[in-house]
Amino acid sequence: MERNIVHMDMDTFFVSVERLRDRSLIGKPVLVGGNSDRAVVASCSYEARQFGVHSAMPMRLAQRLCPDAVIRKGDYDEYSKYSKLVTDILIEKAPLVEKASIDEFYLDLSGMDRFFGCWKWSLELRKKVIRETGLSISMGLSPNKTVSKITTGQAKPAGSLEVGHGMERAFLAPLPANKIPGIGPETYKMLCKMGASHIYHLQALQPELMEATFGKAGIMIYSKANGLDESPVIPYQEQKSVSRSITFERDTTDMNILHKTIIGFVDELGFELRSQQRLTGCVTITIRYADWNTYSRQSQIPYSSTDDVLVKTALQLFEKLYDRRMLVRLVGVKFSDFVSGSYQIDLFSDSVGKINLYQAIDGIKKRFGPELLKKAACL
Repeated sequence: MERNIVHMDMDTFFVSVERLRDRSLIGKPVLVGGNSDRAVVASCSYEARQFGVHSAMPMRLAQRLCPDAVIRKGDYDEYSKYSKLVTDILIEKAPLVEKASIDEFYLDLSGMDRFFGCWKWSLELRKKVIRETGLSISMGLSPNKTVSKITTGQAKPAGSLEVGHGMERAFLAPLPANKIPGIGPETYKMLCKMGASHIYHLQALQPELMEATFGKAGIMIYSKANGLDESPVIPYQEQKSVSRSITFERDTTDMNILHKTIIGFVDELGFELRSQQRLTGCVTITIRYADWNTYSRQSQIPYSSTDDVLVKTALQLFEKLYDRRMLVRLVGVKFSDFVSGSYQIDLFSDSVGKINLYQAIDGIKKRFGPELLKKAACL
């Protein structure tokens, strides 16, 4: 059975939501992000992009490039609400949906061609999302996730594009190599030095050369450059949780021990999420007292995998939950409500330096083991 995979991506999602709340922003350059000197741009309108502004850019630089831009701090609760609206529509209509991030989705329509025609059905679904939410959305259809995601990028903004079976290599060939998901700035620089600035260059290379140069990642790049990707659409409903808990040898009320334990668990789980390229939208803390009564409290958060956000949330939950002032037998931390994603910028506090720090720490842990680096608070 031929695969038919749709990729849907909301156009400048945060900006689009802000424009629904304030129609005067339509047509103006808009920046969404923190308002501190160290803040970064979480999202920007296409009008702002014409001035060279892009996501993850320092807000101060973005303001210099586009001094007339309107800045909105952002409201993640509102963004989550609109994301849920889109998610509910897609899950109701499509047979298999993967929520890749707050504003990005994959749909597996394999087998539906015999009944409706996947392209026509997808267009109707896209129109339904636009009609019922007021949001702009772009869409790509192809035989696999990689090509569909690239297709959506080519269709933006507010467009739709199909790449038929057998047309994958021809469609990809003229595009720059960094259009392939997973090729970052450093990898792209190396490819350019090799004379492989475009995908047709990669298609002409031998897979052995790619593996010798980039390891397993080289084989992945070569496969995607040739339009090959067998990765499945993972149903949104099947996302699970990760957790850590400990039963103390001696029941305790030592806040230093309890805080260290929680921070240590968050440190482990956060690294696990980032290694699996997942973000969590829900943090849960569990306490079991000496009398065996067990209590839990959870909090919905903007999708994140950063320790700063997760530690702060976990400790706040613990302070609210620990109200009996008696000996604690067990404490646990759980993350759930996952979406795919390597890192999502926090709207209010993240800086470029902090992003680079996280990436450097994770790189060391992946190379030498997660036990090598630990927070001082855990020691």
